Amino acid sequence: MEKLAKYRKIIQQILQDYSQQKPDNGNIEVENIFDTERDHYQIVHVGWEGQDWIHSCIIHIDIKNEKVWLQWNGTEDDIAANLVTMGVPKEDIVLGFQSPFMRKFTEYAVG
Repeated sequence: MEKLAKYRKIIQQILQDYSQQKPDNGNIEVENIFDTERDHYQIVHVGWEGQDWIHSCIIHIDIKNEKVWLQWNGTEDDIAANLVTMGVPKEDIVLGFQSPFMRKFTEYAVG
């Protein structure tokens, strides 16, 4: 449980930091979505840019089977490297957006 608590804290800190980056255009809200019961964590942009409705997941991270699954990274930053820097070992990070076949060629966990 201590490991999971640590991972939850790290993920929430990373997402809090990223949620401070507001989009330049439009009237866009940045929402942190933290489901700590089921271990789903997201940053979502919601609002209007001119006449266009924006609803976009920017980052999506889950914790499954005591591993941190980076499901989506819509930023230009290496979120997996940020997780490592903050104390999550590479063998506990899964690049969920990579196909299961391709994961074995990364330096991270396969699942």
